[in-house]
Amino acid sequence: METIFRTYSAGDDVAGNPDDADDAELVRAVAAGDRTALATLYRRHSQVLLAQLMLEVGEQTLSEELLQDTMLAVWRGAASFRGDAKVRTWLIAIARRQARDRLRRHRLRSVDDTLLTESPAAEPGPEQHALGRAEAAAVASAIHALSRPHRELIGLVFGAGLTMAEAAQVLEIPLGTVKSRLFAARAALTQALTEKGYVR
Repeated sequence: METIFRTYSAGDDVAGNPDDADDAELVRAVAAGDRTALATLYRRHSQVLLAQLMLEVGEQTLSEELLQDTMLAVWRGAASFRGDAKVRTWLIAIARRQARDRLRRHRLRSVDDTLLTESPAAEPGPEQHALGRAEAAAVASAIHALSRPHRELIGLVFGAGLTMAEAAQVLEIPLGTVKSRLFAARAALTQALTEKGYVR
């Protein structure tokens, strides 16, 4: 079965060039039934969404399926976008709900938040220097070894480029919890990279 965004032909519905439209304009066009606008949103954001889904579920095939589900949900629900958040934040929230619903259906166990520290977030520290020196494969391996909430937050803040406030909105948790989780995630990542010899 063809995916929803592959069925669009160039110039289907967008007036002018959809690549020139900002994301909010594209969502409004999608709400009006513009398939080319959805294809443009897909081109702009699919890599970030797929990376975030990979951090959520850890499987390429499942992540790709969830990306398809996410774009279908965007197609069906674009009219619900109120502009309270950036479009990328809104898209990630949809992708996260798709992953959560799929995992819930499969009754996969989630990580208990009681394992997370309540320490406040710190300024950038040695882990950023370590990340600069570490090989990409070692960093990816260290990230995937983190707990799911930590992986998720690292992906949102460093992968998708969201602010902590935007990440809190996506995760539907208080900003203070985001700060403490990010502190704990960075500490765990630093420790993992130290054990691999990238931090001394």
